[in-house]
Amino acid sequence: MLQPNFRGSAGYGDAWFQKNGFQSWQTAIGDVNDAGHYLIAEGIADPAKLGVFGWSYGGYAALQSVALDADLFKAVVAVAPVTDLATLSEEWRYFANFRIQSNFIGTGPHIASGSPVNHAARFKAPVLMFHGDVDRNVSVNQARRMQSRLQSAGKRSELVVYEGLDHYLEDSTARAEMLKKSSDFLKASMGI
Repeated sequence: MLQPNFRGSAGYGDAWFQKNGFQSWQTAIGDVNDAGHYLIAEGIADPAKLGVFGWSYGGYAALQSVALDADLFKAVVAVAPVTDLATLSEEWRYFANFRIQSNFIGTGPHIASGSPVNHAARFKAPVLMFHGDVDRNVSVNQARRMQSRLQSAGKRSELVVYEGLDHYLEDSTARAEMLKKSSDFLKASMGI
């Protein structure tokens, strides 16, 4: 397993942060994909058995990495993922920090190009998503919309929604189920 601290991650200074992982999505997601290519080039990972897993922004990164390079990862697991940057910005409209969130996400062409929901037709890898239905950080509708787009494009995907759970899925039974289902999905997708 590799957990890259891609450019756009906080805590490493302004040069590393750049504009952030959404406004500089091509750099951040490029770093995720470069990590996958590195694992293959070094003989650490079998290119036929390379998957990607992420939660929240990591779920976004997992989905967007496949939108950027559909052949790299053979399976995708995304938990509470951002899938549409325009919708994410709008979800904060009635909160006190709307302006901060809106400025963080930004405006411009990166909104459409950086939204996995707009690239469902590109996906080759199967997708498994999990989301709590009372998530206030990222609405469950983000995952529902991604699921709808993937299905409309004829892609293999599944969305598991946990009733009464938030962004963090703070329930040991739900978490155990999520991990087991993820493991089974990754094994089946990669023929393990």
